[in-house]
Amino acid sequence: MQDLLNGAAALGIYVIPALAIMLIARKLIKVPDELFRKILHFITLGAYVPFAFGFDKWWVSAGFAASLILVLYPLLHFANRIPAFSSFVNERKKGEFKSSMILAVGMIALSISICWGAFGDRYLVLACVYAWGVGDAFAALVGKRFGRHKITWKLADNHKSVEGSLAMFVSSAVAVFIVLIIRGGLSIPATLLISAVSAFVSMLVELCCKGGLDTVFCPLSAMAVIIPLVMVFGG
Repeated sequence: MQDLLNGAAALGIYVIPALAIMLIARKLIKVPDELFRKILHFITLGAYVPFAFGFDKWWVSAGFAASLILVLYPLLHFANRIPAFSSFVNERKKGEFKSSMILAVGMIALSISICWGAFGDRYLVLACVYAWGVGDAFAALVGKRFGRHKITWKLADNHKSVEGSLAMFVSSAVAVFIVLIIRGGLSIPATLLISAVSAFVSMLVELCCKGGLDTVFCPLSAMAVIIPLVMVFGG
């Protein structure tokens, strides 16, 4: 019980200021819609830190994340009936925010269970998720602003661009590299290789995903690359 309380407190310490930033960005500063969407995206990514390090036991963390779905789903389902809510979170289509949040929280529970539960490594939770999350945000920002060369590959989403995909590759590799450096236990060449390979795989998977499913498939593909490579290089 104490572990649950400590973890919930750590999450609350993060969430309350994060919500304040969200409100300020939307109401006072009035940031552009796409930038605001990415602020929400990064706020969600930041929640992985208290889930990974605010709890002592992985199953308490994963269980708490799973239980949040039972709370969030009805709340967001009701909120979606309020037109002002959809406008505030800048939904492209009705129910988008609810779906993305449920997938994100579900991914927290799953990544905690696999990376921390099965392999005993909290840092890999962040590495695998940020391989997708950070890259996805920069891909959208760069792609919408500078994406002039659309990718015509048959399996790819035709809304994706070369510029956005390159931005994803670079930012994903940097994010994974930073997490693995903080984690320690690997040589610099091994860290660079793992970062580059995981970023490349995440980029390819993101290219093919539609309907927000990249939230699930990109982190899973990153796990399929990062975890074996870390084990191979003795990390």
